[in-house]
Amino acid sequence: MDAQYPAHWEADVVLADGGTAHVRPIRPADADRLLAFYSRLSDESIYFRFFGPRPKLSDKEVAWFTNVDYANRVALIATIGTEMVAVIRYDRVSATEGEVAFLVEDAHQGRGVASVLLEHLAATAHENGIETFIADVLPANMKMMGVLRQAGYTAQSRFADGVVRMTLDLAPTETSAEVTAAREHRAEARSIERLLTPGSVAVIGASREPGGVGQTVLRNLLAADFTGPVYPVHREVRAVAGVRAYPSVGAIDGEVDLAVVAVPAESVLDVVKECAEKGVHGLVVVSSGFGETGAGGRARQDELASIARSYGLRVVGPNCLGIANTDPATRLNATLAATLPGRGRVGFFSQSGALGTALLQRVAQRGMGISSFVSAGNRADVSGNDLLQYWEEDEASEVILLYLESLGNPRKFTRLARRIARRKPIVAVKSGGTPVGHSARALRLPDSAISSLFAQAGLIRVDDLIQLFDVGQLLAHQPLPAGPRVGLVTNSDAMGLLAVHASADAGLEPRPPVNLGASAGPSEFGTALADVLAADEVDAAVVIYMPPIPGDTAGVAAELLKVSQGTGKPVLATFEGHLGMHPDLRVGRTPARGSIPSYAAPEEAVRALAHVVRYSAWLAHPAGTPPELPDLDPEAAHTLVTHHLNLPPTEAGGPEAEAASETGGARETGAAGPEAGPQGAREDEGFEPGGLPAQEAGAGPVEIDATELLACYGITVWPAPIVRSPDEAARAAELLGWPVVVKVTGAEAARRAGTVRLGLGGPDAVRAAYTELAGQYGDAVELAVQRMVPQPAVPTVVGVAEDPAFGPVVSFGLGDVTARLLEDEGFRLAPLTAEDAAGLIRSVRAAPLLFGEYGYPPVAVEALEDLLVRVGRLAHDLPEVARLDLDQVLVGESEVIVLGARAVLKTPPGPRQDGGPRRLT
Repeated sequence: MDAQYPAHWEADVVLADGGTAHVRPIRPADADRLLAFYSRLSDESIYFRFFGPRPKLSDKEVAWFTNVDYANRVALIATIGTEMVAVIRYDRVSATEGEVAFLVEDAHQGRGVASVLLEHLAATAHENGIETFIADVLPANMKMMGVLRQAGYTAQSRFADGVVRMTLDLAPTETSAEVTAAREHRAEARSIERLLTPGSVAVIGASREPGGVGQTVLRNLLAADFTGPVYPVHREVRAVAGVRAYPSVGAIDGEVDLAVVAVPAESVLDVVKECAEKGVHGLVVVSSGFGETGAGGRARQDELASIARSYGLRVVGPNCLGIANTDPATRLNATLAATLPGRGRVGFFSQSGALGTALLQRVAQRGMGISSFVSAGNRADVSGNDLLQYWEEDEASEVILLYLESLGNPRKFTRLARRIARRKPIVAVKSGGTPVGHSARALRLPDSAISSLFAQAGLIRVDDLIQLFDVGQLLAHQPLPAGPRVGLVTNSDAMGLLAVHASADAGLEPRPPVNLGASAGPSEFGTALADVLAADEVDAAVVIYMPPIPGDTAGVAAELLKVSQGTGKPVLATFEGHLGMHPDLRVGRTPARGSIPSYAAPEEAVRALAHVVRYSAWLAHPAGTPPELPDLDPEAAHTLVTHHLNLPPTEAGGPEAEAASETGGARETGAAGPEAGPQGAREDEGFEPGGLPAQEAGAGPVEIDATELLACYGITVWPAPIVRSPDEAARAAELLGWPVVVKVTGAEAARRAGTVRLGLGGPDAVRAAYTELAGQYGDAVELAVQRMVPQPAVPTVVGVAEDPAFGPVVSFGLGDVTARLLEDEGFRLAPLTAEDAAGLIRSVRAAPLLFGEYGYPPVAVEALEDLLVRVGRLAHDLPEVARLDLDQVLVGESEVIVLGARAVLKTPPGPRQDGGPRRLT
């Protein structure tokens, strides 16, 4: 790595056709690579770039093009393998303008290389203060003009002196963000499509030994009747499982789209290079011996991903079960699992290879069916994010099931889920911890926060694999409920009561069950279900059929199917204790829409229904966009943050800083005041609001009073000047207005009882309170005076943490001791929409106290929502804000009052995850 440019300027990218390339700045050592690239260009491409013929580059030109300063002159190249296939550059022509030009090898034009290079160059230009690109283009060079116009930036053009001068304003726009996301989506979806719909498959390492990994995959491919040719590769034998074998991938006569690699780990890298030379599109590496084995294996795994991507290949694995596609046009079973479910409407992703076989067996036993399946194993390259992109477009996949053991790029995951869940439900099991070997970002958020962020994205998170399939089969076969009201039809009083209690416990609203008695037959069940579904006060129905003696099972099932069709309301069943798609409750041989899922017990049925009800309610609310806010000055906030980060710690406002002015608030304004509760307690550790974890130590964290910073976002913090004598305390109280409080400042005091004196109405009372507290805590203690809130109010706390994986996260909870002890908090990703803010407030269990319940007066919830939106905007705008704590925020009947706010600033190591130009992460 060249030390002259930031590491994040290098990236692996997916091209429009699903292939990959590597983007990096040019280096002096690229001189020969540049000459080779230039020699492969057509005369037309050279003419369009240089406005005339130029058969070769001179030594002086090569030196000029390859030696750049990475500030005023920047050039990025795209490489595939060892070859350079494209270059883009800018040269600064003024303080804020750069002249841009690019050149793509003819053989790679039309693959989207120029578009992705332009995204990356624009990001580097922004970091260097370039705000505008200008480009002089020949009128006939329609491709270049198309790339510039279609980037989504504000573009202008004018014709003069035989050329078109195009000007691009590089300020991000809603259109440019949409263009980038759409291109990312199409490219990543296409890359997975190429893996799951190969025209031919090679199995590398397919030995003659029965039960061997390679032979198992080969036999499963043949048993599934894959529609294309299958090529065993073995260096010594001529045939495997009765199929002609080849000594190497290169020796195969025809083209190879997909290669399944089952060779020892130390041989995999050589196989990757062979596959690249052959033109293979993708690899499934079932071999183990990589990240799961320790540091050495992890290094080998990283090298595998790097080499494969550099040659344009996507990789599933290593240490994975494989991939499958049940489409009759493909019939791909490139897995180690002999049992593959039939055709269905569920796309299924599993990170676990070992667990994958059991999972597929469970799906098959339930009769659910799948559209496609991917086991990512250690997930060196292809991840759940890639599959989400593919399944969003795949018409055969109506429901997405995810078994996740880790999250590679959580912020991207939630962004994709939030978009895709509007079209297709996503159900996920997120297991605890991160298995060794997985390529995953460090997560510091508590598990409850992850659940909150998943809920914000509309993702259905379940507790275990049983619920994953319970919810999946309901979504795959029944319509969504309009609400939580459940009608119950049963032939067992006891089972009906179980269903009622389970429904209430799950947050549903059960209606009194219709008990038909043990002898009820088809007509009774059909009539009862029809009546229940016809009722306006019913949104879904659960039918319990458990005859004590053999009954007319087929007849009852037929009636249930007939009555439920076309009602638009979901019907679930506990049908003879059958788990999955009961044969008599299926519509068609392969369960189609309208089939009624069956559950082993009523509790499982209503639990699955409750998950779907919550998802349906999320869908009913508009997605929303972050609102436009008045009185914002993000430029001033950025200047303020930069100023503090460039100061020595004591000047910036660290623990040894001088006290703030009487009107500006104290350095330690985060101290709990009297409104924090009877004892002003904080149950978190140090500067850590609620469940948000501590920021990792790094270079130059600076703690500041956040009063000025919040003012840039229209948020006022009540002043709390620090005082150093009884008389100074009395003078401060006179300035603030009566009544006042005197309190001990600092995070330690906030966690201790007896640090606040309330309702002080005169100078003598203030002097006495100061003397008492100073005597109790010593002369070194810092005391502050603050006006007391004149009206009843509910104490709350608002926090922000810049999580390394998720990015900026906003937290909210009530400020009383009980709420803190119970960790009753909600979390949302920034920026917040109005709907996000409203949902965040209502997500905490103590939220009814804000809405006039339990004898409390209703408070200004709308003002609180506005505050949360503003805090979220600040968190989004300023990645330097590693932590922000508004403690406390009092919510009164007509306003919100921020009593104190502190921030920890830290220079970020680079751009946020999932920010800026497209890249594989």
